Amino acid sequence: MPVKNTALFLNECLDSIVNQNELNFELIAIDDHSTDESYSILNNYSNKDSRIKVFKNSGKGIIEALRLAYNKSSGSLITRMDSDDIMSLNKLKVLKTNLENLGHGHIALGKVKYFSDKPLGDGFKRYEEWLNSLIEKGTNFKDIYKECVIPSPCWMVYREDLDRCKAFSSNEYPEDYDLAFRFYMQGLKPIKCNQILHYWRDYPSRTSRTDDHYSDNTFLDIKSNYFLRLEYHSKKKLVIWGAGRKGKSLAKILIAKNIPFTWICDNPKKIGKLVYNQEMLSFNELESIKNPQSIVTVANKEAQSEIRAYFEEKKSIENIDFFFFC
Repeated sequence: MPVKNTALFLNECLDSIVNQNELNFELIAIDDHSTDESYSILNNYSNKDSRIKVFKNSGKGIIEALRLAYNKSSGSLITRMDSDDIMSLNKLKVLKTNLENLGHGHIALGKVKYFSDKPLGDGFKRYEEWLNSLIEKGTNFKDIYKECVIPSPCWMVYREDLDRCKAFSSNEYPEDYDLAFRFYMQGLKPIKCNQILHYWRDYPSRTSRTDDHYSDNTFLDIKSNYFLRLEYHSKKKLVIWGAGRKGKSLAKILIAKNIPFTWICDNPKKIGKLVYNQEMLSFNELESIKNPQSIVTVANKEAQSEIRAYFEEKKSIENIDFFFFC
C-alpha cells in the first residue's frame, strides 16, 4: 500500500484492514515522502499489529513504492490497497477464496463503490456502474481499450502470475492501466464477483484527479501503444472513426509513429477538409475499404450503438476487426 499525505483518511483505511475476517495476511505500507502525519500513524499501527510492516520509499512515486512493497512482501497471493480507501470486512477472504477455487491463471476481483463528502459527478457513477457490470460477468478484458477494466485496489493474483506479468517493473503510467494490459496480454482470466468489496473515496486532491500521470492523454498513449503491439495488422487498412478531441489526439499519435490510416467522420463541416494534412472522409467511404481494422473514438452513446450495429451487420468481430477507444 503506497501512502502519501493521506493522514486524514488513514486511520479509517487501516481499521478496515486490521479488522478483516481473513486473519492471515501481511500489509506492506510504503510512506512516499509524506509531509503530514501519515508515517507516524503507520508506525502506531505497526507497533500494535505485527502483520503491518512500514518502510520509507527509497525512490519517489507510486511505482517505486509498489516495487519496494513487493520486494518486501512474502505472500503467495498478492493484492494492493490505496491508503485513502476502505475495504469491506470480507474483502481479503472473498478474493482469496475465489482465487484459490479456480487457481493459477486467474484474477480475483470485487465490485467497487465510490463515496465522497460531496455529491459525486455523473462520470464517477457511470464508471462505477460500467466497471461493476464487467466484474459481475467476468468479462473485463472485453472492454480493455475503453478504460481501465481492473479496479486498481481490488484485485488479487498468485505471486507467480504477477511475476509472469512482470509485476511492478514497468515505468508506464497510469500504472494500474498498464498492469491491466499486462494481465490481458498474459491471458489471465477475471473471476466474476457480485459483491462490493472496495470503497473508493473521491475528494479534490486525490492523486488520480491532480497528477498528470492520470490525464486523458496518458490513457490514450497507453491504449494506442498496446493496440499497436498486440492487435494492429499492417496488412489491414487502419481506420479512425471520429474527428473529435480523442480522434484528433489518436491521429497525432499515429502520424508521429508513421502508421498509415484512413480517417472518417459524419461531420459535413469537416468532410473533405485536411486535418494534420490528412483528408477527412465520409463514413460512406468505409464501404470501399477492403479488410479494414477500425478504432472508434466516437463518444456519443447513441452513435456508438449505431456503429456497433453496423459492425454486427458486417459480421465484424470486436477486438479483432474493430475497437472502441471510448
